[in-house]
Amino acid sequence: MGKFEVLDHPLIQHKLTMIRDKHVGTKFFRETVREIATLMAYEVSRDMPVKDVEIETPMGKTTQKELAGKKVAIVPILRAGLGMVDGITDLIPAAKIGFIGMYRDEETLQPHEYFVKLPNDITERQIFIVDPMLATGGSAIDAVGALVKRGCEPKNMKFACLVSAPEGVKAFRDAYPDVDLYTCALDDHLNKDGYIVPGLGDAGDRLFGTK
Repeated sequence: MGKFEVLDHPLIQHKLTMIRDKHVGTKFFRETVREIATLMAYEVSRDMPVKDVEIETPMGKTTQKELAGKKVAIVPILRAGLGMVDGITDLIPAAKIGFIGMYRDEETLQPHEYFVKLPNDITERQIFIVDPMLATGGSAIDAVGALVKRGCEPKNMKFACLVSAPEGVKAFRDAYPDVDLYTCALDDHLNKDGYIVPGLGDAGDRLFGTK
């Protein structure tokens, strides 16, 4: 069974509160999402394996730790997931980046895949799937499904979001219990339009200044 973690670090919670405010502008929203993503990357990568290596400091030889195991790929769900990518690459600059495009049918609330572009070695990497919101869970489930269809294993995936709804968390955990799930907030519920309450509105619109 994969992890489910609500990242309650004070800096994450403080910055998330700031962008929930409907009065903050696009520039501030975008910059703060990036900052939160960097803080999340620190937590999401906490269990990455390390190995001993011998190096030489100015004072002599020593055995220290460096990252081992699979290299990282970041896969944002378009378009809102793009807002989290730079924040993670600030911390993991060697990560490769893939893209999964999903749009939501406004009538049925069901997601539809329209674009997938992944690194050639995606099956050999630890995958961080990112999307600011986990509402119904449909897009996240379909994104994992798109990766599984292309040979990736759920145990090599982690899903990270800013805000989640209980309905989405349950649906995602039921569909892919082996995928680690990280969120900065577990909010109250979904409204009839499939938006998280209290949430922060439409993350894509707020990131890119569209409506």
